[in-house]
Amino acid sequence: MRKIEEYLKKPYKIELIPDMEEGGYAVSCPELPGCISCGDSIEEAMINIEDAKIAWMTAAIEDGIVIPEPENLDAYS
Repeated sequence: MRKIEEYLKKPYKIELIPDMEEGGYAVSCPELPGCISCGDSIEEAMINIEDAKIAWMTAAIEDGIVIPEPENLDAYS
């Protein structure tokens, strides 16, 4: 089984969405279902999604859930 550090080096897709009503940003990693976070700035949101990925992967490993590989970059157009 791979370690979290190995997965964190992989190029998982990140979606950053501005919150037009309250300000700040929502951020998610769609290849890791339910892995979401937010931040008041883009920088904060990006830091927070890295923390969310660690928490998501830790829980997946503890629960015996297979961590999906990121989609091939060729799949993005």
